[in-house]
Amino acid sequence: MQQNAQLPCLPGFNFDTNIGRTNFCRNQFFTKIHDGIYYLSEKFDKTDPVRFPSIYARGEAHELPSWIAYDGQRLMFKAFFQESVHERNTAYQVRVVNISFFLEDGTMKISEPSVINSGLEQGVLLRRQRIPMPDPVRYRFYDIIDLNIGKEPEIFGRVYKIVDCDKFTRQFLNRMGIPVPDPIEIPKDPHMELHKQAIIKYIISYEYTINEIINLKLLKQERFPKNPKRTVDTLGDFLKYDRQVLRFYGYWDDTDSLYGIVHDLEIHYFLCDNTMEIKENVPENSGRDTGLMFLRRMKVPKFFSELDPIGTNDLFSVLNVLGEDMIHGYYTIDPLNTGKINREYYKENELSIGAKINVFGKKIIITDMDAFTKEFYRKKYGLNEFTPMERPRKRDEICIKMEKYIPPYNGFGSYEDSLGNCFAMIPQPPKKDIIKFLHFDKQGFDSHVLRFRAKMISNIPENEDRIFIIRVYLMDDTISIYELAKRNSGFTRCEFQKRMPIMLPNQEIFVSKKPDYYKSEDFYIGARLNLNNFIFEMISADIYALRYMELHCDKFPKANAKLILEKIRAALKPVYKEFIQLYTTEKLNEDEDQILPYEKLREILLQYLKNDITEHEMITIARHYSSHEKKEFHTREFIRQLIHTELIRTLWNDLDRLEEDLHNCDRGRTGFLSRDRVYITLRGCKIPIDIELLNSMLDHIHTNENGKLDYNDMLRFMNVKIDPLPPALPINIKSALWWASEKQPDCGAGIIWCAFIKDLDIKIEETDETEKPQELQNIR
Repeated sequence: MQQNAQLPCLPGFNFDTNIGRTNFCRNQFFTKIHDGIYYLSEKFDKTDPVRFPSIYARGEAHELPSWIAYDGQRLMFKAFFQESVHERNTAYQVRVVNISFFLEDGTMKISEPSVINSGLEQGVLLRRQRIPMPDPVRYRFYDIIDLNIGKEPEIFGRVYKIVDCDKFTRQFLNRMGIPVPDPIEIPKDPHMELHKQAIIKYIISYEYTINEIINLKLLKQERFPKNPKRTVDTLGDFLKYDRQVLRFYGYWDDTDSLYGIVHDLEIHYFLCDNTMEIKENVPENSGRDTGLMFLRRMKVPKFFSELDPIGTNDLFSVLNVLGEDMIHGYYTIDPLNTGKINREYYKENELSIGAKINVFGKKIIITDMDAFTKEFYRKKYGLNEFTPMERPRKRDEICIKMEKYIPPYNGFGSYEDSLGNCFAMIPQPPKKDIIKFLHFDKQGFDSHVLRFRAKMISNIPENEDRIFIIRVYLMDDTISIYELAKRNSGFTRCEFQKRMPIMLPNQEIFVSKKPDYYKSEDFYIGARLNLNNFIFEMISADIYALRYMELHCDKFPKANAKLILEKIRAALKPVYKEFIQLYTTEKLNEDEDQILPYEKLREILLQYLKNDITEHEMITIARHYSSHEKKEFHTREFIRQLIHTELIRTLWNDLDRLEEDLHNCDRGRTGFLSRDRVYITLRGCKIPIDIELLNSMLDHIHTNENGKLDYNDMLRFMNVKIDPLPPALPINIKSALWWASEKQPDCGAGIIWCAFIKDLDIKIEETDETEKPQELQNIR
């Protein structure tokens, strides 16, 4: 019940607050902030503004909820706070923290990065939650307008000062219209400054004592002190080599013992105190416990014979104990420490790849080390050779491949079909090479089928004139034979042999070994092949087969012009003068190059090379130096006319955007791009042109010496406003622009003699030098 503070609380001075009231329910103090989940949260004051004013107008687009629009985004601030210290020389210490503000739900998290040797439990100081504003502000939480560089938010009684933020936070606040000041320098921590000064003083004093001890040993005889120092100062090594661990990999061969195995070990050498620990790498599902400690951290002696008795490693030896009890008694110490046993322990200079260390009777061999260890030895000892060693293989790792016994082929079905039945109870079809099938399958008009014309070689006179078409399928090396019978020959035009792999002749069939089959490399013009006991001679091939074999000359050596030219050069080099004098050239026209007919070339090659050259090799040379130049079947103007017709028909007018995309790809503004980059850009801009027409256009674009396309020339080529052309007649672009539709000239009827002689590259001086030794031998 509300009361009026101006009037005393006495009868007659109070007013009835229920006059005119219709809702007498109890006021709600807690609310539901998520659907389906109830939280005990104080009800917000509805008078506070729900949305902060913005300098930008609200858009008309659909607004996404914050947990979708700002998913995974947060603002990162760097801050510090001062903490009072009463037990140290300084009054306070400075602690640096990171404040994270999550945009999706307005929660905050405060974490402190770890600092080495700080003595504090660092990590998450405040878990992710919504942080309310301090009093007197109520019903309001910290938001992005409350966090900025220079502000000092008070969070649960602790004041943080924000000094910096990351790049994303600065850009986000600037886009929201909130200016972000420059970063503020964090004040130095007085406790850490005193700690650094103490470390520097100790290091300086430590080095001075070492030099002084060395001088005492060299200049004068050392005298034993009455009460020698019993502790060894290792703080200097700790400060220098703290957290520096050398890691080695090795093994311990225990196969000589019963059920022994090869143990894979990981050796850790701590530089701060020269101690070692060894862990065993136990593989999964090995039947042993994982994470076994092979040797706990300790100094490992070089020589070990037996366990030391109790008290051997004590710092001093007690000579006598005087007194009645320990409280009122005393003892005397041996200043010479005569009973102490000086042991040698392993140092880092004794550990290397291939080193054998004795760890309490177990011989461990080091095989490798990690990158940090290699860099340590490279800097300190100048070592550069770190070739790892191979460890002996375990018994379970030695895999003896048991070859399955394959019974001999019984002749039923194919060899692959019968072989599949030997490994399974249920017969399975033979597996095919899917990768080869997909690579050499029919792709558009590229059939991947080589066709040869062949004639049968037989002792029967009727079979000598029979002509066949042999097809070689590259996808699975199968062969089909079709007979082209002449009229009134007694034979019909039919399929002579269905498509199937054909085995090489003179092989044992009923054996376990897989037979060898004919491959595409075995077929060339002039070859005589025994196909299922029928001998065929290849007399010609179609243009596709010749072109495919020349393009893949690494697989077909009979179509490799370079190899054939080297064979001809080696044969003509001793008789080059005679070759030039006997065979003169003829001129077809005065303006044309010197042309040699193919029949003349064939006569020359057969005369000097005889059986060392095949018919296919001679055809390859004739095609390589053919006098018939391949002219462009489609001119540049014709392709440009087709391009303009397609662009006008589809109402495409986005040339400016295409130019912008090409300039974006050309960072150096050279004006040239690779063909692949231009093709990808054209396809990405969705040019309404068929792929065949697009490739034909790229074939007619000007290029530089590196083979890159001039995209400015391409833009002028596609611009319908510059030199417009009349529309082209409708044609089937996919078939008209296919390379096989171009009319092939009679390639190989004559060869360019000058180009052939130039590529032979035989000098007369070289022939003279080869002839002189032969003349001397004849004289002798």
